[in-house]
Amino acid sequence: MKPIQSVMITGANAGLGREAARQLAMRNGIEKIYLACRNQEKADAAKAALEAETGKRIFEVVLMDVSSPMSVRAAVGKMVAPVDALILNAGGTGGKTPHALTQVGMTHIFAANVLGHVVLVDELLERQLITSTVLYAGSEAARGIPKMGVAKPDMRTSSTEEFVSIADGSKFGPKADPLDIYGTIKLTAAMWMGAMARQHPHIRFVTMSPGGTTGTNGMDDLPFLKKVFFKYVGGTLMPLFGMMHSVETGAKRYVDGLLNDRFESGHFYASREGSPTGPVVDQAKIDASLANTQFQDNAFQAVRRFAA
Repeated sequence: MKPIQSVMITGANAGLGREAARQLAMRNGIEKIYLACRNQEKADAAKAALEAETGKRIFEVVLMDVSSPMSVRAAVGKMVAPVDALILNAGGTGGKTPHALTQVGMTHIFAANVLGHVVLVDELLERQLITSTVLYAGSEAARGIPKMGVAKPDMRTSSTEEFVSIADGSKFGPKADPLDIYGTIKLTAAMWMGAMARQHPHIRFVTMSPGGTTGTNGMDDLPFLKKVFFKYVGGTLMPLFGMMHSVETGAKRYVDGLLNDRFESGHFYASREGSPTGPVVDQAKIDASLANTQFQDNAFQAVRRFAA
């Protein structure tokens, strides 16, 4: 594996993205970290705090809104040097209107978690601005977390049309639970990553779940009661039962997935079956369909319809 010296992290001003930036800065050999954020003020504050915490002056802000392909393309267009690695961390549950459609006909929740990242990777590959590794923030929700009330994604055929229906929201009703939709979206992205690994063998494509992580911003846009439970009540009680762990632990999964070549390209790593925490394993050992190359190609083709 090519040594990684520079890393770009989306959603890097807070939570897992910010903590991953901090941990990477403390690793020998990391010389540059790009904080890809949509808000200049928050990004600048995160940069200043990271410099103070690490004593390093290796952070650079890149303005980028991953829910907007135009914003992503504009940001890449300003790049003058390649990056070795990407952490595709930005996402969440789609804001206040997760079911609303973007200009390209994709739901807000899908755009925030997938579309911008697809465009970012495509642009970097086309311009030869990525040299080593792409890591996508997966989720145990992609294979279900029954103990947390998150059902396994209900995939009937895993056809291209079914993946399209996930992206445009037609698979779900207008009142569908964002957490259930989130699982199918993370599944789609993991399958897209598998297809990309086969198409671009010179780049590592690793899907790594940070696990059930306390205090992340991804729960801020859930309905009020669920937000309170997952972010505050659950964040206090669930770690006691091994159902959540710290942001530091979640971000370390990113760092390990990026820097340790035992994590293979095209594979999806997350917690053991039935758990959102603990050691990570290849999820295809839990659900063999995750390694189905036809399903991966179907997800890829579905995403391409919106990213073209």
